[in-house]
Amino acid sequence: MKKRLNITEAMMKDQELLLMTEESTNLTELSPAGQMLVDSDQLSFIYLAEQDGDYTYITIPEKTWSVLKEGLAAGAMVSLSNGSSQVELVSFKEEMEYLIENIKGNSNYGDEMVGKVELIF
Repeated sequence: MKKRLNITEAMMKDQELLLMTEESTNLTELSPAGQMLVDSDQLSFIYLAEQDGDYTYITIPEKTWSVLKEGLAAGAMVSLSNGSSQVELVSFKEEMEYLIENIKGNSNYGDEMVGKVELIF
């Protein structure tokens, strides 16, 4: 069964992009998969991680995208944090850049998703 971790805030801290979640899970038990998906209906990017053989979807909503853009431009390391534990999200920058370029002008993602990505990124 898939588990979801929702990102509530994104922030830059000491050349690191922190994606914050309120989930109390021990994030060090997650194994980042280095892959991302798009949820056009929810206007979100999804980073995949694994735990105990199941996928965990780390959902990154549109409200955090402007900080994502800043972190990507700075070449910052990207980590998931809940305040008590933290894990680096490997290949985040490469996956995001690929998705952003693929979404721009591509109506397969839906007009609203394309419009938001083109506006912010």
